[in-house]
Amino acid sequence: MFIGRDKELQTLNQLYKTNNFQLPIIYGRRRVGKTALINEFVKDKDTVFFTGLETNVRQNLENFSKAVFDYTNGFGSAPVFQAFQEALEYVFLLSKDKQIVLVIDEYPYVAKSYKGFASVLQVLIDKYKDMSKLFLILCGSSMSFMEEQVLGYKSPLYGRRTAQFKINPFDFFESCQYFKNFSSLDMALIYGVVGGTPQYLLQMNDTLSVEENIKNNFLNTTSYLFEEPNNLLKQEVREPAIYNAIISAIATGNSKLSEISNKVGEETSACSAYLKNLISLGIIKKETPITEKSSKKTIYTIADNMFRFWYRFVPTNMSIIQNGMSEAVYKNISEHIPSYMGAVFEEICKQYLWKLNRENKAAATFMDLGRWWGNDPNSKSEAEIDILAVSGKDSAIFCECKWTNDPVDLSVLETLIKRSNLFSYNKKYYYLFAKNGFTSGCVKRAKEMGNVILIAYDDIME
Repeated sequence: MFIGRDKELQTLNQLYKTNNFQLPIIYGRRRVGKTALINEFVKDKDTVFFTGLETNVRQNLENFSKAVFDYTNGFGSAPVFQAFQEALEYVFLLSKDKQIVLVIDEYPYVAKSYKGFASVLQVLIDKYKDMSKLFLILCGSSMSFMEEQVLGYKSPLYGRRTAQFKINPFDFFESCQYFKNFSSLDMALIYGVVGGTPQYLLQMNDTLSVEENIKNNFLNTTSYLFEEPNNLLKQEVREPAIYNAIISAIATGNSKLSEISNKVGEETSACSAYLKNLISLGIIKKETPITEKSSKKTIYTIADNMFRFWYRFVPTNMSIIQNGMSEAVYKNISEHIPSYMGAVFEEICKQYLWKLNRENKAAATFMDLGRWWGNDPNSKSEAEIDILAVSGKDSAIFCECKWTNDPVDLSVLETLIKRSNLFSYNKKYYYLFAKNGFTSGCVKRAKEMGNVILIAYDDIME
Protein backbone atom coordinates (compact mmCIF):
# COMPACT_ATOMS: atom_id res chain seq x y z
CA MET A 1 0.00 0.00 0.00
CA PHE A 2 1.53 3.30 -1.13
CA ILE A 3 0.41 6.45 0.70
CA GLY A 4 1.05 10.15 0.11
CA ARG A 5 3.91 11.82 -1.76
CA ASP A 6 1.44 13.18 -4.31
CA LYS A 7 3.44 16.36 -4.97
CA GLU A 8 6.69 14.46 -5.45
CA LEU A 9 5.09 11.94 -7.82
CA GLN A 10 3.44 14.69 -9.81
CA THR A 11 6.72 16.56 -10.23
CA LEU A 12 8.65 13.42 -11.19
CA ASN A 13 6.04 12.53 -13.81
CA GLN A 14 6.10 16.07 -15.22
CA LEU A 15 9.87 15.77 -15.63
CA TYR A 16 9.47 12.36 -17.24
CA LYS A 17 6.98 13.71 -19.79
CA THR A 18 9.61 16.11 -21.17
CA ASN A 19 11.28 13.07 -22.79
CA ASN A 20 14.67 14.75 -22.27
CA PHE A 21 17.63 13.99 -20.04
CA GLN A 22 16.75 14.52 -16.38
CA LEU A 23 18.75 14.23 -13.17
CA PRO A 24 16.49 14.40 -10.11
CA ILE A 25 18.22 13.98 -6.74
CA ILE A 26 16.20 12.24 -4.01
CA TYR A 27 17.48 12.16 -0.45
CA GLY A 28 16.29 11.88 3.11
CA ARG A 29 16.98 10.00 6.32
CA ARG A 30 16.64 6.24 6.51
CA ARG A 31 13.15 4.67 6.83
CA VAL A 32 11.45 7.76 5.40
CA GLY A 33 10.17 6.09 2.23
CA LYS A 34 12.53 7.20 -0.56
CA THR A 35 12.73 3.79 -2.23
CA ALA A 36 8.97 3.30 -1.91
CA LEU A 37 8.47 6.64 -3.72
CA ILE A 38 10.84 5.62 -6.50
CA ASN A 39 9.21 2.20 -6.88
CA GLU A 40 5.81 3.85 -7.21
CA PHE A 41 7.16 6.24 -9.85
CA VAL A 42 8.90 3.58 -11.99
CA LYS A 43 6.27 0.83 -11.76
CA ASP A 44 5.03 1.46 -15.32
CA LYS A 45 8.34 2.59 -16.86
CA ASP A 46 11.40 0.96 -18.44
CA THR A 47 13.82 0.93 -15.53
CA VAL A 48 17.32 -0.16 -14.59
CA PHE A 49 17.29 -0.28 -10.78
CA PHE A 50 20.64 -0.53 -9.01
CA THR A 51 21.17 -0.37 -5.24
CA GLY A 52 24.68 0.41 -4.05
CA LEU A 53 26.21 -1.62 -1.26
CA GLU A 54 28.70 -0.68 1.42
CA THR A 55 31.41 -2.75 -0.26
CA ASN A 56 34.29 -2.34 -2.72
CA VAL A 57 34.11 -0.99 -6.24
CA ARG A 58 34.38 -4.42 -7.90
CA GLN A 59 31.30 -5.77 -6.13
CA ASN A 60 29.26 -2.66 -6.91
CA LEU A 61 30.35 -2.78 -10.56
CA GLU A 62 29.31 -6.45 -10.79
CA ASN A 63 25.92 -5.64 -9.29
CA PHE A 64 25.46 -2.68 -11.60
CA SER A 65 26.37 -4.85 -14.59
CA LYS A 66 23.79 -7.41 -13.54
CA ALA A 67 21.11 -4.72 -13.19
CA VAL A 68 21.85 -3.49 -16.72
CA PHE A 69 21.82 -6.93 -18.31
CA ASP A 70 18.72 -7.96 -16.36
CA TYR A 71 17.04 -5.13 -18.21
CA THR A 72 18.54 -5.79 -21.66
CA ASN A 73 18.61 -9.61 -21.69
CA GLY A 74 15.53 -10.54 -19.72
CA PHE A 75 17.42 -11.72 -16.65
CA GLY A 76 19.96 -13.78 -18.58
CA SER A 77 23.66 -14.21 -17.82
CA ALA A 78 25.38 -10.97 -16.92
CA PRO A 79 28.90 -10.27 -18.23
CA VAL A 80 30.72 -7.67 -16.14
CA PHE A 81 31.72 -4.30 -17.57
CA GLN A 82 35.39 -3.48 -17.14
CA ALA A 83 34.73 -0.07 -15.60
CA PHE A 84 31.87 2.08 -14.37
CA GLN A 85 32.43 4.56 -17.20
CA GLU A 86 31.88 1.81 -19.75
CA ALA A 87 28.73 0.60 -17.97
CA LEU A 88 27.23 4.05 -17.53
CA GLU A 89 28.04 5.09 -21.10
CA TYR A 90 26.27 1.95 -22.31
CA VAL A 91 23.06 3.05 -20.53
CA PHE A 92 23.38 6.61 -21.85
CA LEU A 93 23.67 5.27 -25.41
CA LEU A 94 20.84 2.81 -24.82
CA SER A 95 18.56 5.73 -23.94
CA LYS A 96 19.29 7.76 -27.09
CA ASP A 97 16.26 6.32 -28.84
CA LYS A 98 14.25 5.09 -25.88
CA GLN A 99 13.43 6.73 -22.55
CA ILE A 100 14.94 4.72 -19.70
CA VAL A 101 14.91 5.37 -15.97
CA LEU A 102 18.24 4.56 -14.28
CA VAL A 103 17.94 4.48 -10.50
CA ILE A 104 21.11 4.48 -8.43
CA ASP A 105 19.81 3.92 -4.91
CA GLU A 106 22.16 4.36 -1.92
CA TYR A 107 24.36 6.45 -4.19
CA PRO A 108 26.78 7.42 -1.36
CA TYR A 109 27.91 3.79 -1.03
CA VAL A 110 28.78 3.65 -4.73
CA ALA A 111 30.54 7.03 -4.73
CA LYS A 112 32.58 6.11 -1.65
CA SER A 113 33.64 2.76 -3.14
CA TYR A 114 34.82 4.52 -6.32
CA LYS A 115 36.05 8.07 -5.69
CA GLY A 116 35.88 8.98 -9.36
CA PHE A 117 32.22 8.03 -9.82
CA ALA A 118 30.85 11.60 -9.67
CA SER A 119 33.47 12.84 -12.13
CA VAL A 120 32.63 10.02 -14.55
CA LEU A 121 28.94 10.95 -14.32
CA GLN A 122 29.79 14.61 -14.91
CA VAL A 123 31.70 13.80 -18.10
CA LEU A 124 28.95 11.54 -19.44
CA ILE A 125 26.14 13.96 -18.58
CA ASP A 126 27.93 16.81 -20.34
CA LYS A 127 28.59 14.57 -23.36
CA TYR A 128 25.13 13.03 -23.75
CA LYS A 129 22.58 15.30 -22.06
CA ASP A 130 21.43 16.87 -25.35
CA MET A 131 21.00 13.55 -27.17
CA SER A 132 19.97 11.14 -24.41
CA LYS A 133 16.53 10.56 -22.91
CA LEU A 134 17.98 9.05 -19.75
CA PHE A 135 16.03 9.74 -16.56
CA LEU A 136 18.82 9.34 -13.99
CA ILE A 137 17.76 9.24 -10.32
CA LEU A 138 20.43 9.48 -7.64
CA CYS A 139 19.07 8.57 -4.23
CA GLY A 140 20.76 8.49 -0.84
CA SER A 141 20.19 8.28 2.89
CA SER A 142 23.37 10.01 4.02
CA MET A 143 22.05 13.54 4.38
CA SER A 144 25.42 15.27 4.74
CA PHE A 145 26.89 13.37 1.77
CA MET A 146 23.96 14.14 -0.52
CA GLU A 147 23.89 17.83 0.43
CA GLU A 148 27.66 18.35 0.24
CA GLN A 149 28.93 15.81 -2.30
CA VAL A 150 25.98 15.83 -4.72
CA LEU A 151 24.13 19.12 -4.31
CA GLY A 152 27.06 21.20 -2.98
CA TYR A 153 28.90 23.65 -5.23
CA LYS A 154 32.18 21.70 -4.86
CA SER A 155 30.61 18.56 -6.29
CA PRO A 156 31.42 17.56 -9.90
CA LEU A 157 27.64 17.20 -10.33
CA TYR A 158 26.90 20.75 -9.19
CA GLY A 159 24.58 22.54 -11.61
CA ARG A 160 23.62 19.38 -13.45
CA ARG A 161 20.65 18.28 -11.37
CA THR A 162 17.26 19.12 -12.84
CA ALA A 163 15.33 18.72 -9.57
CA GLN A 164 15.93 17.79 -5.96
CA PHE A 165 13.59 16.20 -3.44
CA LYS A 166 14.31 16.16 0.27
CA ILE A 167 11.93 13.49 1.56
CA ASN A 168 10.70 14.26 5.06
CA PRO A 169 8.54 12.21 7.44
CA PHE A 170 4.79 12.55 6.96
CA ASP A 171 2.92 15.17 8.93
CA PHE A 172 0.11 14.18 11.29
CA PHE A 173 -2.63 14.32 8.67
CA GLU A 174 -0.69 12.19 6.18
CA SER A 175 0.19 9.71 8.95
CA CYS A 176 -3.50 9.22 9.72
CA GLN A 177 -3.98 7.74 6.22
CA TYR A 178 -2.15 4.61 7.37
CA PHE A 179 -4.95 3.64 9.73
CA LYS A 180 -8.63 2.78 9.38
CA ASN A 181 -9.48 1.41 12.81
CA PHE A 182 -7.87 3.82 15.27
CA SER A 183 -10.12 6.44 16.84
CA SER A 184 -9.26 10.12 16.31
CA LEU A 185 -7.75 10.24 19.79
CA ASP A 186 -5.73 7.09 19.19
CA MET A 187 -4.26 8.57 16.01
CA ALA A 188 -2.89 11.54 17.95
CA LEU A 189 -1.36 9.19 20.50
CA ILE A 190 0.14 6.95 17.82
CA TYR A 191 1.61 10.01 16.06
CA GLY A 192 3.05 11.07 19.41
CA VAL A 193 4.65 7.64 19.82
CA VAL A 194 6.14 7.03 16.35
CA GLY A 195 5.82 10.30 14.42
CA GLY A 196 5.50 10.31 10.64
CA THR A 197 8.30 8.01 9.49
CA PRO A 198 6.63 5.40 7.24
CA GLN A 199 8.69 2.45 8.46
CA TYR A 200 7.75 3.23 12.06
CA LEU A 201 4.08 3.72 11.21
CA LEU A 202 4.05 0.29 9.59
CA GLN A 203 4.98 -1.26 12.94
CA MET A 204 1.68 -0.04 14.41
CA ASN A 205 -1.36 -2.35 14.29
CA ASP A 206 -4.67 -0.48 14.21
CA THR A 207 -6.60 -3.59 15.27
CA LEU A 208 -4.86 -3.36 18.66
CA SER A 209 -5.09 -0.67 21.34
CA VAL A 210 -2.47 2.04 21.77
CA GLU A 211 -1.41 0.33 24.98
CA GLU A 212 -0.85 -2.99 23.17
CA ASN A 213 1.11 -1.23 20.42
CA ILE A 214 3.39 0.45 22.94
CA LYS A 215 3.96 -2.82 24.80
CA ASN A 216 4.61 -4.78 21.59
CA ASN A 217 6.99 -2.25 20.06
CA PHE A 218 8.77 -0.42 22.89
CA LEU A 219 8.58 -2.77 25.85
CA ASN A 220 9.45 -5.92 23.93
CA THR A 221 13.19 -6.57 23.54
CA THR A 222 12.67 -8.56 20.31
CA SER A 223 10.74 -5.83 18.46
CA TYR A 224 12.02 -3.78 15.54
CA LEU A 225 11.57 -0.44 17.30
CA PHE A 226 13.21 -1.52 20.55
CA GLU A 227 16.67 -1.45 18.94
CA GLU A 228 15.91 1.12 16.22
CA PRO A 229 17.46 4.27 17.78
CA ASN A 230 20.76 2.51 18.50
CA ASN A 231 20.79 0.76 15.12
CA LEU A 232 20.11 3.96 13.20
CA LEU A 233 22.84 5.88 15.06
CA LYS A 234 25.33 3.09 14.36
CA GLN A 235 24.54 3.37 10.64
CA GLU A 236 24.72 7.16 10.50
CA VAL A 237 27.48 8.35 12.86
CA ARG A 238 30.97 7.31 13.92
CA GLU A 239 30.56 7.78 17.66
CA PRO A 240 27.06 6.51 18.47
CA ALA A 241 27.70 6.43 22.22
CA ILE A 242 28.23 10.20 22.39
CA TYR A 243 25.22 10.90 20.19
CA ASN A 244 23.18 8.58 22.36
CA ALA A 245 24.24 10.51 25.46
CA ILE A 246 23.34 13.84 23.84
CA ILE A 247 19.85 12.70 22.84
CA SER A 248 19.32 11.26 26.33
CA ALA A 249 20.39 14.57 27.88
CA ILE A 250 17.86 16.49 25.79
CA ALA A 251 15.12 13.94 26.50
CA THR A 252 15.61 14.45 30.23
CA GLY A 253 15.16 18.23 30.09
CA ASN A 254 18.57 19.63 29.19
CA SER A 255 17.72 21.98 26.32
CA LYS A 256 20.52 24.58 26.29
CA LEU A 257 23.96 23.91 24.81
CA SER A 258 25.69 24.52 28.14
CA GLU A 259 23.32 22.13 29.93
CA ILE A 260 23.81 19.42 27.31
CA SER A 261 27.58 19.88 27.43
CA ASN A 262 27.67 19.56 31.22
CA LYS A 263 25.40 16.51 31.17
CA VAL A 264 27.48 14.53 28.66
CA GLY A 265 30.90 15.83 29.80
CA GLU A 266 31.95 17.23 26.43
CA GLU A 267 33.18 20.71 25.42
CA THR A 268 30.45 22.97 24.03
CA SER A 269 32.27 23.21 20.67
CA ALA A 270 32.24 19.43 20.32
CA CYS A 271 28.59 19.20 21.41
CA SER A 272 27.68 21.86 18.89
CA ALA A 273 29.17 19.76 16.07
CA TYR A 274 27.35 16.63 17.26
CA LEU A 275 24.08 18.56 17.51
CA LYS A 276 24.52 19.85 13.97
CA ASN A 277 24.74 16.27 12.70
CA LEU A 278 21.66 15.24 14.68
CA ILE A 279 19.76 18.19 13.21
CA SER A 280 20.74 17.13 9.68
CA LEU A 281 19.40 13.65 10.47
CA GLY A 282 16.05 15.13 11.53
CA ILE A 283 16.38 13.75 15.07
CA ILE A 284 17.02 17.05 16.87
CA LYS A 285 15.75 20.55 16.10
CA LYS A 286 17.13 23.93 17.08
CA GLU A 287 14.72 26.61 18.25
CA THR A 288 14.84 30.30 19.07
CA PRO A 289 11.86 32.51 19.96
CA ILE A 290 9.98 33.19 16.72
CA THR A 291 10.54 36.96 16.87
CA GLU A 292 14.26 36.75 17.66
CA LYS A 293 17.47 35.53 16.08
CA SER A 294 19.53 35.63 19.28
CA SER A 295 21.59 32.50 19.85
CA LYS A 296 21.57 33.22 23.58
CA LYS A 297 18.03 31.88 23.78
CA THR A 298 18.61 28.88 21.52
CA ILE A 299 17.31 25.56 22.80
CA TYR A 300 17.44 22.03 21.41
CA THR A 301 14.54 19.61 21.41
CA ILE A 302 13.92 16.15 19.94
CA ALA A 303 12.17 16.55 16.59
CA ASP A 304 11.40 12.90 15.83
CA ASN A 305 8.53 11.58 17.95
CA MET A 306 9.73 7.99 17.95
CA PHE A 307 13.13 9.06 19.28
CA ARG A 308 11.46 11.40 21.76
CA PHE A 309 9.20 8.66 23.10
CA TRP A 310 11.94 6.03 23.16
CA TYR A 311 14.48 8.19 24.99
CA ARG A 312 11.85 9.51 27.37
CA PHE A 313 10.62 6.12 28.54
CA VAL A 314 12.85 3.20 27.51
CA PRO A 315 16.34 3.89 29.01
CA THR A 316 15.03 4.67 32.50
CA ASN A 317 13.02 1.43 32.48
CA MET A 318 15.56 -0.76 30.67
CA SER A 319 16.23 -3.18 33.52
CA ILE A 320 12.60 -4.07 34.15
CA ILE A 321 11.84 -4.17 30.41
CA GLN A 322 14.60 -6.75 29.97
CA ASN A 323 13.09 -8.71 32.84
CA GLY A 324 9.74 -8.94 31.04
CA MET A 325 7.82 -6.55 33.31
CA SER A 326 5.97 -4.71 30.55
CA GLU A 327 2.82 -4.24 32.62
CA ALA A 328 4.68 -2.36 35.35
CA VAL A 329 6.53 -0.22 32.82
CA TYR A 330 3.37 0.69 30.93
CA LYS A 331 1.63 1.69 34.14
CA ASN A 332 4.43 4.18 34.77
CA ILE A 333 4.39 5.43 31.17
CA SER A 334 0.61 5.90 31.12
CA GLU A 335 0.82 8.34 34.03
CA HIS A 336 3.12 10.59 32.03
CA ILE A 337 1.46 10.37 28.60
CA PRO A 338 -0.85 13.41 29.13
CA SER A 339 2.11 15.70 29.85
CA TYR A 340 4.17 14.04 27.10
CA MET A 341 1.39 14.71 24.58
CA GLY A 342 1.41 18.46 25.26
CA ALA A 343 4.30 19.13 22.87
CA VAL A 344 2.88 16.64 20.34
CA PHE A 345 -0.44 18.48 20.32
CA GLU A 346 1.37 21.79 19.79
CA GLU A 347 3.04 20.30 16.71
CA ILE A 348 -0.30 19.02 15.39
CA CYS A 349 -1.79 22.50 15.88
CA LYS A 350 1.13 24.08 14.01
CA GLN A 351 0.54 21.75 11.09
CA TYR A 352 -3.17 22.55 11.18
CA LEU A 353 -2.45 26.30 11.10
CA TRP A 354 -0.17 25.88 8.09
CA LYS A 355 -2.95 23.91 6.43
CA LEU A 356 -5.40 26.78 7.06
CA ASN A 357 -2.80 29.25 5.80
CA ARG A 358 -2.31 27.35 2.54
CA GLU A 359 -6.07 27.28 2.03
CA ASN A 360 -6.42 31.02 2.86
CA LYS A 361 -8.62 30.11 5.83
CA ALA A 362 -6.46 31.45 8.66
CA ALA A 363 -7.60 34.56 10.54
CA ALA A 364 -4.62 36.35 8.97
CA THR A 365 -2.17 35.17 6.34
CA PHE A 366 1.20 34.62 8.01
CA MET A 367 4.77 34.11 6.82
CA ASP A 368 6.14 32.06 9.70
CA LEU A 369 5.19 30.57 13.04
CA GLY A 370 6.85 29.09 16.07
CA ARG A 371 7.11 29.18 19.83
CA TRP A 372 7.92 32.34 21.77
CA TRP A 373 9.40 32.70 25.21
CA GLY A 374 10.95 35.60 27.06
CA ASN A 375 10.69 37.98 29.97
CA ASP A 376 7.38 39.56 30.95
CA PRO A 377 8.28 42.91 32.60
CA ASN A 378 4.76 43.27 33.98
CA SER A 379 4.84 40.07 36.01
CA LYS A 380 8.64 40.07 36.24
CA SER A 381 8.71 36.43 35.21
CA GLU A 382 9.31 34.22 32.19
CA ALA A 383 6.38 33.96 29.79
CA GLU A 384 5.69 31.58 26.94
CA ILE A 385 3.34 31.49 23.96
CA ASP A 386 2.76 28.05 22.45
CA ILE A 387 2.44 29.29 18.87
CA LEU A 388 2.94 32.77 17.45
CA ALA A 389 2.22 33.21 13.74
CA VAL A 390 3.52 36.46 12.27
CA SER A 391 3.34 38.46 9.06
CA GLY A 392 5.75 41.37 9.24
CA LYS A 393 4.77 43.99 11.79
CA ASP A 394 1.13 44.25 10.81
CA SER A 395 -0.66 41.22 12.23
CA ALA A 396 -0.11 38.17 14.38
CA ILE A 397 -1.97 35.11 15.62
CA PHE A 398 -1.44 34.10 19.25
CA CYS A 399 -2.20 30.49 20.14
CA GLU A 400 -2.49 28.35 23.23
CA CYS A 401 -2.73 24.55 23.02
CA LYS A 402 -4.13 22.45 25.86
CA TRP A 403 -4.07 18.63 25.87
CA THR A 404 -6.11 18.18 29.04
CA ASN A 405 -9.20 16.19 29.92
CA ASP A 406 -10.91 19.29 31.32
CA PRO A 407 -12.43 21.91 28.99
CA VAL A 408 -10.31 25.03 28.54
CA ASP A 409 -11.65 27.88 30.67
CA LEU A 410 -11.66 31.66 30.40
CA SER A 411 -8.46 32.11 32.40
CA VAL A 412 -6.44 30.52 29.60
CA LEU A 413 -7.75 33.08 27.11
CA GLU A 414 -7.15 35.96 29.51
CA THR A 415 -3.55 34.87 30.09
CA LEU A 416 -2.95 34.65 26.35
CA ILE A 417 -4.34 38.15 25.84
CA LYS A 418 -2.08 39.53 28.57
CA ARG A 419 0.96 37.97 26.98
CA SER A 420 -0.02 39.31 23.57
CA ASN A 421 0.21 42.81 25.08
CA LEU A 422 3.98 42.36 25.11
CA PHE A 423 3.79 42.85 21.33
CA SER A 424 2.75 45.88 19.29
CA TYR A 425 1.09 44.27 16.26
CA ASN A 426 -1.71 46.37 14.75
CA LYS A 427 -4.03 43.38 14.42
CA LYS A 428 -4.12 40.53 16.89
CA TYR A 429 -6.01 37.28 16.60
CA TYR A 430 -6.31 34.50 19.15
CA TYR A 431 -6.61 30.74 18.66
CA LEU A 432 -7.31 28.36 21.51
CA PHE A 433 -6.79 24.66 20.76
CA ALA A 434 -8.24 22.12 23.18
CA LYS A 435 -8.38 18.35 23.48
CA ASN A 436 -11.83 18.43 25.07
CA GLY A 437 -13.53 21.71 24.18
CA PHE A 438 -14.19 24.89 26.17
CA THR A 439 -16.21 26.13 29.12
CA SER A 440 -19.31 28.24 28.50
CA GLY A 441 -17.52 31.28 29.94
CA CYS A 442 -14.68 30.92 27.47
CA VAL A 443 -17.09 30.47 24.55
CA LYS A 444 -19.06 33.56 25.59
CA ARG A 445 -15.98 35.77 25.85
CA ALA A 446 -14.68 34.55 22.48
CA LYS A 447 -17.94 35.54 20.79
CA GLU A 448 -17.89 38.97 22.46
CA MET A 449 -14.34 39.72 21.31
CA GLY A 450 -14.83 38.61 17.71
CA ASN A 451 -11.12 37.95 17.06
CA VAL A 452 -10.93 34.69 19.01
CA ILE A 453 -11.24 31.29 17.36
CA LEU A 454 -11.84 28.17 19.46
CA ILE A 455 -10.77 24.86 17.94
CA ALA A 456 -11.34 21.51 19.59
CA TYR A 457 -9.30 18.48 18.56
CA ASP A 458 -12.39 17.01 16.89
CA ASP A 459 -12.55 20.12 14.68
CA ILE A 460 -8.99 19.47 13.53
CA MET A 461 -9.91 15.91 12.56
CA GLU A 462 -12.97 16.86 10.47
